[in-house]
Amino acid sequence: MKHPHLLFTLFVLAGHSSSTLAHPDSEENTSEELEILTVKGRDDSLFGEAISASEGYISQEEIAKRPLLRTGEVLELVPGMVVTQHSGSGKANQYFLRGFNLDHGTDFATFVDGMPVNFRTHGHGQGYTDLNFIIPELVGSLQYKKGAYYTEVGDFSGAGSAHLSTVSKSPNSKVSVTAGEFGYLRGFFMQDTQIGEGNLVYAIEHQKYDGPWTDIEEDVNKTNVFVKYSQAVLGGNLSVSFMGYDNEWNSADQIPLRAVEQGLISRFGSIDTTLGGESSRYSLNAIWESDTLRISAYAIDYDFTLYSNFTFFLENPEFGDQFEQVDSRRVYGGEINKTLYGTLGQYNTVNTFGLQFRTDDIDEVGLFETTERVRRGAVRLDTVNESSYSAFWDNQTLLSDKLRVKIGARYDFFTFDVDSLIETNINNVNVGQNNGTENDGLLSVKGSIIYSINDHFEAYASAGQGFHSNDARGTISSLDPVSGDTITPVDPLVSSFGYELGLKANINHKINASLALWTLDLDSELVFVGDAGNTEASGASSRYGVEATVYYHPTEDWTVNLEYAYTDSEFSDEPSSANAIPGSINEVFQAGVTYEQPTWFASAQYRYFGDRPLIEDESAVSDPSRLTNLRLGITLSPQTNLTFDILNVFNSNDSDIDYFYESQLPGETEPVEDIHLHVLQPRSIRVGIEYQF
Repeated sequence: MKHPHLLFTLFVLAGHSSSTLAHPDSEENTSEELEILTVKGRDDSLFGEAISASEGYISQEEIAKRPLLRTGEVLELVPGMVVTQHSGSGKANQYFLRGFNLDHGTDFATFVDGMPVNFRTHGHGQGYTDLNFIIPELVGSLQYKKGAYYTEVGDFSGAGSAHLSTVSKSPNSKVSVTAGEFGYLRGFFMQDTQIGEGNLVYAIEHQKYDGPWTDIEEDVNKTNVFVKYSQAVLGGNLSVSFMGYDNEWNSADQIPLRAVEQGLISRFGSIDTTLGGESSRYSLNAIWESDTLRISAYAIDYDFTLYSNFTFFLENPEFGDQFEQVDSRRVYGGEINKTLYGTLGQYNTVNTFGLQFRTDDIDEVGLFETTERVRRGAVRLDTVNESSYSAFWDNQTLLSDKLRVKIGARYDFFTFDVDSLIETNINNVNVGQNNGTENDGLLSVKGSIIYSINDHFEAYASAGQGFHSNDARGTISSLDPVSGDTITPVDPLVSSFGYELGLKANINHKINASLALWTLDLDSELVFVGDAGNTEASGASSRYGVEATVYYHPTEDWTVNLEYAYTDSEFSDEPSSANAIPGSINEVFQAGVTYEQPTWFASAQYRYFGDRPLIEDESAVSDPSRLTNLRLGITLSPQTNLTFDILNVFNSNDSDIDYFYESQLPGETEPVEDIHLHVLQPRSIRVGIEYQF
């Protein structure tokens, strides 16, 4: 058991109207005429609901206007979030937020209809978050919650979380086809129909893409299927959904800068042209909810194979350093939470109690040495059973018309069971010793004070503990699977503690703004290791930053969005000359403008993320990256719409991602430390036509 810090020197501010805490069936609530607001785009104010300055809500209407190169970029609607790629389009994106290089998802929890997207003890990286199974048109809303102040979120919660909800009903059925440069072709079909007393939405998406690479065709072949049935049952609403995803692709991975400068390859070239992968995900999800009770259960079947080569001929000059990562699992879980409305003395109060359960039943997770996708030997192959059992409680109390307080806690208990499927690896290291069981528990305490200054401003003070779990294999391993050296197991659960002061503003429905000053301390950082192609636990870290967002509607036709985030990040226990966190972004700036008319709209979005250290002593630093995308939508008839996207409008040749590590090219006699980059994809045009019926 780990014990929490003594929290809360919470200073200032909190609250809104008592209707927030009134039971939906109470006499007070039924005697008042309530204003019903439909969110058409973004609502970051959430007055009377938000518990920090760093949460907001985004509707399908805004998502539909955003030009996206890849599905995962829907998370760039979260202010301060940067979504990139260092490999093929079929792989999970790379995410950056609040000074984290989140790799593929660690320290940021993502959910779709309550189902976790992050995979624990994944073959490619802890917290692996692949959103390719999402169909953007079916995302009804995206709610983001930055920081670790929310009791309903546990694992991977340090930097925050995103909650995507799929549609249960659509006003129109539709079919669309989109075609673009570099072999891009996408077809989409969705039908909405009433069956009995319920409603059925089903859809299919198929995408092909070759990419702009000079010596690799990505040959993306992605198919998504979605079926969701909803019906009123037993005084609540029941929804049952099925999601199916299947994909295969080739990869153009990161390349060494020296190979480009020496003319060996172009910025769109590759060293190893036999990389790629395939993945599938099938899920069944059921949710029943009423005003005060929510019960959900899910099952996920998942398979993953990925071939990568980051160091080329460093470890094996004869056969090369290509490796295969595999993951095959089933995930089961569910949640029940109950809300109780009442009073605490003279104060209105709401208590929420929740239980959560999750099991990752992993048939195999492993690493193999390969050449041109042919296995030469196993480095490690395990079967893993990892389960978590969680309970949480939070209380909101309205102390006055202006002051609201929320406190809560959650307890998470994890069990890890790892069984090696091989006795010795290719170097005759006896990895059979890397078997065992482990368990760990963690108590997290959270709280917020919210003060409603007036109808236009609300202020917040929030604090809380979060955590991420470590790879189950790392919690029990005693031998390095390659060298055979003795190693020390990592802590199963790594806690974090953060707090922030913030302000939200909503002025005459024209200006929607927020400002947050925050800090976050982690007991252990997960850092990408280029020559191993994975992440490893390092020392404690500390971050602080400021985030500002402004959404301005000068008229009904125009919308302007401005987002800025600054973060200072460092290792806590290292000397100042070597305490930079590799991949930590200091500055992120995003700006956009949208103009709407009844029969057409135009939206332009600009993204900048600044230079970042690539090594602890900052002797290698990346260049900034700039990207501009444009979308034009035209209504040709009441049933027919046309979209026109220009991605990377100014044809920027900046990097999507940069790393610094040793690699060895063919013909080189020794390793060379170098920047390894994956360039932004060049300007491309995509045209889509949609017919509604």
